[in-house]
Amino acid sequence: MNFNKHYNLLGRHAFLGASKYSWINYDDDHLVQAYNNYLAKERGTQLHEFAAQCIKLRQKLPRSKKTLNMYVNDCIGYKMTPEQVLYYSDNCFGTADAISFRNNELMIFDLKSGIVPAHMEQLRIYAALFCLEYGVKPGDINMELRIYQSEDILVDKPGVDTILPIMDRIKAFDKIINQLKVE
Repeated sequence: MNFNKHYNLLGRHAFLGASKYSWINYDDDHLVQAYNNYLAKERGTQLHEFAAQCIKLRQKLPRSKKTLNMYVNDCIGYKMTPEQVLYYSDNCFGTADAISFRNNELMIFDLKSGIVPAHMEQLRIYAALFCLEYGVKPGDINMELRIYQSEDILVDKPGVDTILPIMDRIKAFDKIINQLKVE
């Protein structure tokens, strides 16, 4: 038998796909909720792409209290780099929405388009990854981490006592995972 070729679908996943089979147990209401969550996630991805383009092009948005506008304009104002990968190892890396490091100050900003309250731990991990990748001691710099969500800005200024334990954990867990890979 010659199977049909679906080249346009390679690497893609259907919402009602076999790999995420739990949908077969949904009722109509649960399906609607799950699909709306999926659409919200897709919209969030598009907003991040749009914001990154604005920042790269230094295209400010109209001044307002809207989350996206505040985020984009602040990132441009602080001359930040959007969508920057921070790498420690193949076991531990991540992409910061926006980052800058000037005059011994690390700034990491994150855009959240969802309604679930965000947690600063993600940005603290990015700060730890930055310090590990670039050999920066967290006690030698100032840090400002911001989460932009729901027309609000959450600010954290972590110190060495917050970031160093995360760095230590990254190194320890990376070592354990590497050892498991060898076994």
